[in-house]
Amino acid sequence: MEIYVLVVAGFGVLVLLTAWLPMVLRALPLSLPICCVGIGAALSLLPAIADLTPHPASHLTLIEHASEAVVVISLMGAGLKIDRLIGLRTWSVTWRLLGIGMPLTILALTALGSALLGLGLAAALLLASSLAPTDPVLASDVQVGHPAEDHEDEPRFALTSEAGLNDGLAFPFVNLAVALAGTGSLTGLSWSHWLSVDVLWKVVVGAVLGATVGRALGWLTFHLPNVSKLSRTGDGFVALGVTCIAYGCVQAVDAYGFVGVFAAALGLRSSSRGHAYHRKMHDYAEELERLLMMVLLVGFGAVLVGGGLLHALTWPAVAFALIGLLVVRPLSCWIGLLGSGRSLADRAVVSIFGIRGLGTVYYLAFAMGHATFERTDLIWATAGLTVLLSILGHGVTVTPVLRALDRRMGRDTQSAQLDLKLAVPRP
Repeated sequence: MEIYVLVVAGFGVLVLLTAWLPMVLRALPLSLPICCVGIGAALSLLPAIADLTPHPASHLTLIEHASEAVVVISLMGAGLKIDRLIGLRTWSVTWRLLGIGMPLTILALTALGSALLGLGLAAALLLASSLAPTDPVLASDVQVGHPAEDHEDEPRFALTSEAGLNDGLAFPFVNLAVALAGTGSLTGLSWSHWLSVDVLWKVVVGAVLGATVGRALGWLTFHLPNVSKLSRTGDGFVALGVTCIAYGCVQAVDAYGFVGVFAAALGLRSSSRGHAYHRKMHDYAEELERLLMMVLLVGFGAVLVGGGLLHALTWPAVAFALIGLLVVRPLSCWIGLLGSGRSLADRAVVSIFGIRGLGTVYYLAFAMGHATFERTDLIWATAGLTVLLSILGHGVTVTPVLRALDRRMGRDTQSAQLDLKLAVPRP
């Protein structure tokens, strides 16, 4: 009972911090994820809490579904906040990041995992594909603003749309790693099945079915007779219902639910693009995402210290994490953006601020629950360090860098407005 009471009280404190910390940190070169990880690490030093923080490998199903939930909610929020109509030209930077930047990142990280860590192909590919996507949960500091707030400058839009899609598009490579772990060699794989099913079928069906569900629910929300339409309720938790329906429908046909949820959010938004109810749904999704994110990141911080996540860490693994964050991701995305017509500053911001986070945790838990991989402790330790360094590095630099970019470009965006507010003396 004593532990239960402490957990309840601690959760209450966490809820209050969820509301308070973003306001306090807004003017500081810190981020909410950094504080969450720090709180978790500090709590794990208490003996009672340390006993509740085992290594994530011993609770794969719990870790998989907890991280899955927060990623899915985050994808709905990301889709609802995008104002720009989808198209080949209007989303050209996104297609470059997904079609060139992410495959190059996976290829380079796989080679690095094999060379530096001595991992076999399946394990190296799993680590690479889990670390390749930009995390939609932790990327909120570099995403566009609320729906219809006109904060869609190119770097923020690119990072928002990339994060919305690449978590789902990493799945074919994770599935390939699972298949490799089962066969043991490239020659034993059915490449035609992987291309036709894991790449084409699951991606296309996920996108089409998700968009269809979003449009259908958008009709119920905005276009029924006035007395019946859902938007009249004013309830933001309708976004949660849309998320669950879209995810469930897409997963039921064995397609990629992450792709489906983001497509559903875009479809819902397109049903009545300028309606104020989008803001209500987005705000609810964002609040729920932030609360779930804080819970999981506090747990992540506790596992880092009390759960021994980094015990298997080696110096080559440290080098892998640093090279992956500082060289592989920026260089791969820079190559993908060559010829895009974007400024050097825009390309640099997009290439650098691809944060790694809870999506990585989900993919590792999912794959290790479906196949046996070698040196899993090393994989978890390397991925955990990479996520930690990404949270710290991006969290400290994102506010001043985006603020400087906004001032340079004369953009009236969130960080530029914050500068003006801070500059106004109080009476």
